[in-house]
Amino acid sequence: MARPRSFDPDHVLHAAERQFRTAGYHGTSVDDISTATGLGRGSLYGAFDGKRGVLLQSMAGYFARLAQIAPRALAGPDEGALERLHGYLLRAVHGVPLADDVAPVDDRASASCFASRMALEIGASDAEVQRLANDCFSTMATAVAECIDAAQRHGDLDPDADPLELAYLLLTIVRGTDVVGSYGLSPERLTAIAESAFALLPRHHHR
Repeated sequence: MARPRSFDPDHVLHAAERQFRTAGYHGTSVDDISTATGLGRGSLYGAFDGKRGVLLQSMAGYFARLAQIAPRALAGPDEGALERLHGYLLRAVHGVPLADDVAPVDDRASASCFASRMALEIGASDAEVQRLANDCFSTMATAVAECIDAAQRHGDLDPDADPLELAYLLLTIVRGTDVVGSYGLSPERLTAIAESAFALLPRHHHR
């Protein structure tokens, strides 16, 4: 009979995610993951099939959290949709968690989208990493598009605009701030980027 696991997989994957965020995939060794998680090399290979397996399961866990948090952060009555969208942009460009019950991180690299970071580093050579990153982006785009659609129903945004196209535009800007934010742009500059992105949304001109 196989012995039950003596560790918490979620705790291990969270610790591994933090390690990958800090050092990147190529900058992280199995020994680094072992140190970060407290699991020996044998246990890591047995439970997760090595470094890539740990990464894929960490990304899957990140996707599962995002799929719950993003809709919760942006959903609500039509009346406040535009304000929620504005708040999302301001939080996102500063790497602030979408939900108040998610712990913030203490550096810009760790605050950026985990899936996007891994896709930029190894997505071109790893189809599964690319697929998981696309799933994360699509989930976020859907949540943003539904918030835009709510603002359109309330009469705040142009009803003829395509919500999904606008969502992709905003997310492209937000993910771009992950890159330029890592260069050390000031918080004021990042706020200005968020406000400019918000200003790009086509308003509904009532007649």
